[in-house]
Amino acid sequence: MPVNHNDEWIPNIVIGQDYDQHFADASIHFDVLGRMADFFGRDMPVHLHAQFLQIHFIHGGKSHFYIDEAVYNCEGASVFLTPPAIPHSFMTQKGITGYVLTVHQSMIWYLLSDSQNKQLDSERIRPICIEKRKLNDQQLTLWHRLEHSFEALQDEWQGAHSDKNFALESIVRLLLLQIMRLAPENSETQMVASEELRLFRRFSELLEQQFRNRWSLSQYCSTIGVSESRLNHICQRVANCPPKKLIHERVLQESKRMLRYSNLSINDIGFELGFTDPSYFSRFFRKQTGLTPKDFRLQSESKYP
Repeated sequence: MPVNHNDEWIPNIVIGQDYDQHFADASIHFDVLGRMADFFGRDMPVHLHAQFLQIHFIHGGKSHFYIDEAVYNCEGASVFLTPPAIPHSFMTQKGITGYVLTVHQSMIWYLLSDSQNKQLDSERIRPICIEKRKLNDQQLTLWHRLEHSFEALQDEWQGAHSDKNFALESIVRLLLLQIMRLAPENSETQMVASEELRLFRRFSELLEQQFRNRWSLSQYCSTIGVSESRLNHICQRVANCPPKKLIHERVLQESKRMLRYSNLSINDIGFELGFTDPSYFSRFFRKQTGLTPKDFRLQSESKYP
């Protein structure tokens, strides 16, 4: 199985690298359960997705999920939500169908940022298991809407419609809200079992809050309460990536999003992302991508008319 092993640490699987290289830079990935099961196997050992949330929608049959030391033995249609950097494993019966949605954590925060609840922390996105057979009549109505949303997502993913990315983001936002409405209100937030995983999630949350302010690595470390060498060790073990690279990747990801979808000038985009010198932003972007911001925007316009 092509996964990234971290010195016998929990394997970090990056869908866009280990499974579907066509979507290496994508914030959203969607596939049917059967195709992924053929690749990874029906009995998936413990692993994590350091920067990605994952949702499994199971149409029926028996499924067994382990998410952050909680075990779910389900029968029939069910949904499982696994937050980023949470160890999990699962087993499904042969022939069971469903969907697997994988979303970068920055996209999750972006999609939920306009909701009434403005908190963007680990308590907002927790492990969730929902079984259809345990729902009441009112909840079943919401479940059917959730099913339709997954079908709409599959149609949009497989099609070549205009504004495809905008539509995908809109459907994913709706799916997240529908799952949160169905989630048991009395379920407690799961605690991350490993201290290193907890600190990595804390760094990820701070990164989302502060990347536009161009925080230095030392500022992140001071706020979290760890040394730079400690944070570097944690990020390498969890995400196979040093923290400085994760910071750069987050700024680059937002740069690409703004260049594709906003009407802001390149200089204004640089200022929005904390670059006081427009030429510095251009040099940063070109070093990371091999393209100037202008060339990237022109290329995106021709690719996504």
